[in-house]
Amino acid sequence: MLADLNPQQREAVKYLDGPLLVLAGAGSGKTRVITRKIAYLATQCGIEARHIAAITFTNKAAREMRERVGELLPGKLGHGLTVSTFHSLGLHILRAEARRLGYKPRFSILDATDTQQILSDILKSPDKASLRLAAALISNWKNALLTPDAAREAAADEGQRQVAIAYLAYQETLRAYQAMDFDDLIRLPVRLFREHPDALETWQGRLRYLLIDEYQDTNGAQYEVLKLLAGPMGRFTAVGDDDQAIYAWRGADVENLRRLKEDYPRLKIIPLTQNYRSSQRILRAANSVIANNPRLHEKNLWSELGLGDHVELVECRDDRHEAETVVMRISAHKFEHRTRFADYAILYRGNHQARLFEEALREAKMPYQLSGGQSFFDKAEIKDLIAYLRLIANQDDDPAFIRAATTPRRGIGAATLERLGDHAGQRHVSLFEAAHESGFQAHLPARQLEPLMEFCDFINRIAFRAEKEPAGRLLEELLAAIRYEEWLYDSEDDRAAKAKWENVRDFVDWLAKKGEEDEKTLIELNQTLSLMSLLEGREDAEPDAVRLSTLHAAKGLEYPHVYLVGVEEEILPHRECLEGPRLEEERRLMYVGITRARRGLTITWCGKRKRGGDLVICEPSRFLLELDPAEVKRAGTQKESEHTREDGRKKLSALKAMLGGHAK
Repeated sequence: MLADLNPQQREAVKYLDGPLLVLAGAGSGKTRVITRKIAYLATQCGIEARHIAAITFTNKAAREMRERVGELLPGKLGHGLTVSTFHSLGLHILRAEARRLGYKPRFSILDATDTQQILSDILKSPDKASLRLAAALISNWKNALLTPDAAREAAADEGQRQVAIAYLAYQETLRAYQAMDFDDLIRLPVRLFREHPDALETWQGRLRYLLIDEYQDTNGAQYEVLKLLAGPMGRFTAVGDDDQAIYAWRGADVENLRRLKEDYPRLKIIPLTQNYRSSQRILRAANSVIANNPRLHEKNLWSELGLGDHVELVECRDDRHEAETVVMRISAHKFEHRTRFADYAILYRGNHQARLFEEALREAKMPYQLSGGQSFFDKAEIKDLIAYLRLIANQDDDPAFIRAATTPRRGIGAATLERLGDHAGQRHVSLFEAAHESGFQAHLPARQLEPLMEFCDFINRIAFRAEKEPAGRLLEELLAAIRYEEWLYDSEDDRAAKAKWENVRDFVDWLAKKGEEDEKTLIELNQTLSLMSLLEGREDAEPDAVRLSTLHAAKGLEYPHVYLVGVEEEILPHRECLEGPRLEEERRLMYVGITRARRGLTITWCGKRKRGGDLVICEPSRFLLELDPAEVKRAGTQKESEHTREDGRKKLSALKAMLGGHAK
């Protein structure tokens, strides 16, 4: 089990004398350490798999880890092991303990659209940008475990104070809907464990050893969950890299690495520095850039994969020339080396940079995949069906009630919903409950009441069956009953309706299969589904296509050949991050970009770039000056023209010599 590990990896796997922090440099085999440690704990240390939890940040990472552990712990050895994201673990805890916090176990999980709609009603504002800002501020307060009162105290100005007041109303609305948002899945377990020591004791008994992946990406609330579950003895291994902490804008706090040392004085630190991904030149370039940041622990990555090619630094005339140059280079390299399209990635700081590369790739007829495009779960037709599933699982979920009751339209008009909303508001009950109250029914004409009650009865009938019947069969009946396909063709042109119906079929088939494989009812699938759509959507097979991605979305991935583009001042580093901790985070972003490359790395920048219709002069990024000159080969506008002239002279001389020879 430990034979193919290097000495540091082996030490990390075997260390059990207290809390452990493994500082795992890029490509240093951290997943191998986590999976081997799980197997080591279960087979050599007498800790059954059901008492071990490995916590990651994405569904994809959790799935890969589960597969790898499955190979190491076959059969019953791995039975009951928890491998999940922080949010899935929070959901698991809250499902079991919901009643202690005044929730029913079938609570709904709201997405960003629902959140912004609720805030829009509270703040009486339709402006999407200000609603996004308000939602982000509330999210940050929740991640820092601030209550609405504490947030009001901490507000920096009047605008923030107004959002803090809205935060209180927002929480009251969520409670009324028996719903939670994404951040509550971490915040509420902390509250649960602090207010109910017996619940904490139960969960500490269940999860006796924790392994945390990507530890540098944790926020304040996640750190608190870890600390509470691990207990004063610190029964955990945290694996992270301070050089790859790039999510401060999302609430991640790199200070959590330092906090570990303060909270656990006996903390053991093991750095992993051998890289199994990149050539030496790429690593030396990465080391030379990141050395300019203050760091928790000095570590220089090294590799036994050979020296490799120089890092190419290419200056381009302008942004269009940059896109054409990169695509032309990929095309030539692919032709020469017989590689796949999927071997190449174009990485950039911001999504706005993608457009010109998309145009150039389309022009060259090269397939590409854009990371961070619209999630499958964000499509309107999928959200329609999810609204039905949410309402079937939780009749108090008002946003789901409104969407399901009006899609497809079934004679429940705006006037009916308005009167229902007024009654529900006065009585402090959900819309579904209000519809059944005689006080409301007495004041509604029969033509308005009938379709409403018909809808409620339909939801009740499906909800009753959803606890025991197979998910696939019920979904088929639901689609037939609401005549969704017919409605799509009535409300869209044929081509759009066909595409949407295919998505619906995909979704229903996928859910039916998942229900069968995981032996879950429609009710049980519902919360898992909400969480999956919030984390990152379904994982489909990777197509053979050039990958276009932001640097943030590329973290954790690797490619044989990487093109790091637009490396200019005010882009990377971003113009709002030119000093202090924010500049350090931009440098870490550059480091992440460099270390995605296995064999080839090309970095480009432009002399000019189009901004708002004007061509503006660009400066190469300061990070380019930090690259070790010995590892870099320069090309670009000036070099290329010199090279072309020299080439031309040589060809002319050769031609003259040849003609001279014939004349003789």
